[in-house]
This record gives sequence, C-alpha cells and structure tokens, in this order.
Amino acid sequence: MTQERPPATATLQIDAPHVRVTHYLFAPGEQTGWHTHAHDYVIVPVNDGELLLETPEGQVPASLKQGVSYNRPAGVSHNVINAGDTPLAFVEIELLR
Repeated sequence: MTQERPPATATLQIDAPHVRVTHYLFAPGEQTGWHTHAHDYVIVPVNDGELLLETPEGQVPASLKQGVSYNRPAGVSHNVINAGDTPLAFVEIELLR
C-alpha cells in the first residue's frame, strides 16, 4: 500500500501535438503518485539523486546521475519517490506520436 506523501511539483513546459515536456521537482520524500505512462518517454536528470520506485512488483531503489538520460516504453506503471535527503529534479519528455 502506498504511504501518504506530499506531491512533487510538476511544471508543464511544452505541450505540443508530438511531444510533452514536464519538469519535476521533488523535495525529500515527495512523490509523483501512482500513474501509468500512455506514451514512450525519456527522463533527463537535472541533478544526481536517489529514487524509490513503487511498482506493481514491489519497491525498487534507483539512482539518477545528472545529464544521464534513460527511456521507458508506454505502459509503465509506478510511483516515483525522492528517497534522498536533498531536492531532486528531472525533465520528462513524452513522445506523443
């Protein structure tokens, strides 16, 4: 069961027919909340940080490295939590077509 945590701040930067770009800022302990990605997406970490990913299979720790991007396919379901003790930011780029 998901623990109650404050939400991360999501700021929509671009919302175009082919791409959506959102900047996420997490204070320690903040979360995205459970969601399922409808599109393939790329994450670009703004700074280093430690995440806890809650997935249907369980909890998975992950580390982000500033500027080291990664991608995931549509259909991924998870809750992203800042598991570190400093603020964490990343840019999410959704590929809409």
